[in-house]
Amino acid sequence: MKNNLLRKINNKSAVIGVIGLGYVGLPLAVEKAKSGYSVIGFDVQKEKVESVNNGENYIGDIMDTDLAEVVNSNKLSATFDFSFIKDVDCIAICVPTPLDSKLQPDTSYVEASAKNIAKYLHQGMLIILESTTYPGTTEEVLKPILEESGLKCNKDFYLAFSPERVDPGNKLYNTKNTPKVVGGVGADSTLVAAALYGNVLESDIFQASSPKVAEMEKLLENTFRNINIGLANEMAILCHKMDIDVWEVIDAAKTKPYGFMPFYPGPGLGGHCIPIDPFYLSWKALEYGYHTRLLAASTEINSYMPQFVLERSAKILNRFAKAINGSNILMLGMAYKQDIDDYRESPALDVMKLFEDSGANIKYNDPFIPKVKGKESIEITKEVLGNVDLVVITTMHSSYDYDFIAKNAMFIFDTKNAMKNVAERENIEKL
Repeated sequence: MKNNLLRKINNKSAVIGVIGLGYVGLPLAVEKAKSGYSVIGFDVQKEKVESVNNGENYIGDIMDTDLAEVVNSNKLSATFDFSFIKDVDCIAICVPTPLDSKLQPDTSYVEASAKNIAKYLHQGMLIILESTTYPGTTEEVLKPILEESGLKCNKDFYLAFSPERVDPGNKLYNTKNTPKVVGGVGADSTLVAAALYGNVLESDIFQASSPKVAEMEKLLENTFRNINIGLANEMAILCHKMDIDVWEVIDAAKTKPYGFMPFYPGPGLGGHCIPIDPFYLSWKALEYGYHTRLLAASTEINSYMPQFVLERSAKILNRFAKAINGSNILMLGMAYKQDIDDYRESPALDVMKLFEDSGANIKYNDPFIPKVKGKESIEITKEVLGNVDLVVITTMHSSYDYDFIAKNAMFIFDTKNAMKNVAERENIEKL
């Protein structure tokens, strides 16, 4: 059975399925199709299915021509009919794993996917979970649901976890060339999963000893970033109190060729991973009677940053004898990072809400996000800049003309060091 699946993987006659055609699933589906496999994408959202089948791209990290090419060559198709799972040899689960109202992991999308697979599971099939989750999910949640089919893992089918690594907007690393970690339920599961990714990606494949190792390493990646961003934010708060430029401090520190990695402060954490994934770890740790103290501290600091932006903005306006209540504020950037259209968990949304709750009149511009929270992006003109009391930069989009903004705005609060190359002006204050 293993050798037959390996043969199909290696000669690319295996049919590949991908459940979830979002920021993770669609790029993965396209890369597998570009590699020569026939790929079926599954999604419950009819709009996504129709867009894929029409060759209409909605993910920034995919080239429009790449999607159109694999669709037109019949290498990639999409459906919301999960019965087609019976036709696939390997399937990747790339669905959301959000937090519920109590900040606990919500695995309902993973469980629903597993139940759909279990209905059509057949011998010799490989299932790979890519959705970020807590250690144990693959074996404790996914495996029992799949085995309700009557088939047994490692005897009748293979099961592995391989964490997604997606960095929207990254010009250097993408799905194709980012190293992959794979941890299977048993050596055979690891072997076939690694073989599949090895035939698709132009990167190293690290074979972990178990799904739990692969699940934990993904949480380590994002917890590492969460904690270090928390440190950068705390340094920014302290440097402000001490009248020291935190950006210059970081520039000086990063000249050290060893023992230091630069992280930067900002208005808060954004994106689907860094603000959320550490909660999976802290939740799971409680099962073992351990409280993740360092993580709790960094989360508290990062969560405070939107409030810090509000407080700093209030002090700036106070210099002009203005209160936030009734002030006209222009926010630049709603995306959680520069040059992308993704505003999931964006701290700019929290900042906007705090401003509005304080009575400010908020307008925004984002060249990638035409509408958000019932507001529409407005054009940046000399008149617009001249008629607002404060400009707050919350995303450092490269398309902004920062010299033009600096020359025409009354005052600017720069939370991203976007004005670093603008000649020093008295109307600019940095985080």
